[in-house]
Amino acid sequence: MRTLLFLVCLLSPLSVSRSEAAESLVLDSSEFSAEDSLKVISDPSGDATACLSGLAWPPGKFMVQTAPPVSRMADALISFPSPVPSGDARNDRVTMEWHAARDKEGKIATRPAVVVVHESGSKMAVGRLFAMGFQASGVHAFLIHLPYYGERLGSNQKHDRVHSLDSMIQAVTDVRRARDAVAALPFVEKQHVSVQGTSLGGFVAATSASLDSGPAGSGYENVFVLLAGGNLIDVIQSGKRDAAKFKERLLQAGFEMEQIRDIVYNVEPLRIAHRLNPKRTWMFTANQDQVVPLKNALALAERIGLEETHHFRFDADHYSGIYFVPIVLKDMVGAIEASAEPAPQSSSLDS
Repeated sequence: MRTLLFLVCLLSPLSVSRSEAAESLVLDSSEFSAEDSLKVISDPSGDATACLSGLAWPPGKFMVQTAPPVSRMADALISFPSPVPSGDARNDRVTMEWHAARDKEGKIATRPAVVVVHESGSKMAVGRLFAMGFQASGVHAFLIHLPYYGERLGSNQKHDRVHSLDSMIQAVTDVRRARDAVAALPFVEKQHVSVQGTSLGGFVAATSASLDSGPAGSGYENVFVLLAGGNLIDVIQSGKRDAAKFKERLLQAGFEMEQIRDIVYNVEPLRIAHRLNPKRTWMFTANQDQVVPLKNALALAERIGLEETHHFRFDADHYSGIYFVPIVLKDMVGAIEASAEPAPQSSSLDS
């Protein structure tokens, strides 16, 4: 059923395949120097401060490398070192698929960018769909592979969602460093880098952006959270379908609920989501979501302080919500374009 819905969306006008006339992405170098811009501002909440101290790392310089794409729909494969390594060399090399924006003539264009954080499915189908949609709308899209997904798996390894729990802190930090890796690349408007996450990716994006994307922050310019919310342990305990299967796998792997609670508490969005700028954050929620119940989405929206105009709700569940991708994508692109527009010039008439 999910595959069918994916194909329906894939055939929509927003998901276009590469034109034969499109210019290939050619870069002057295969390596680019980058530097962490992470600036974690202190928080008056003791719990938020404890959460931040567990997620922040000492900022430093790092190299971003480019290679030929592994997906025929992407233009390049980008990689950089994880700021919080796991000890697995392949997993500790963060990878992103670059879907480069082009102008109307098909030439590579200098445009804003968005880091796309995929869902829990091993094929990252929805994340890739969003990346292609952003690209078709004139925004550079970088589909990041979370720990133990995609190119971060060894040839003899199989994706195991249990790794998704063990590596949550690494996922959050990788997504934040991705902002600076993207900003180091040519053709990217360096001050205009946003983040978008779906389902699992929405939880990760919300926590990652909360590190320093607030009103005075230096992180992501815009934050888009789709089919996600707050109180992750509640989702694991009481969510249905995918959430219930995830819980079952964890218990079968030997985890106890108290262990799971402690692990997810380290990356719980509600602990630091008040640091997000509500004017630059948007949520997209399915009213009948069985995996991430509505109450969890509302809890996150309230914690951020979102106005109704920044919380789009639609009548669908966690899976049929994919029908709304064209509408959601249009809203996201509109917000990215609006924030990238130059501020109006002041004049004597303004005084």
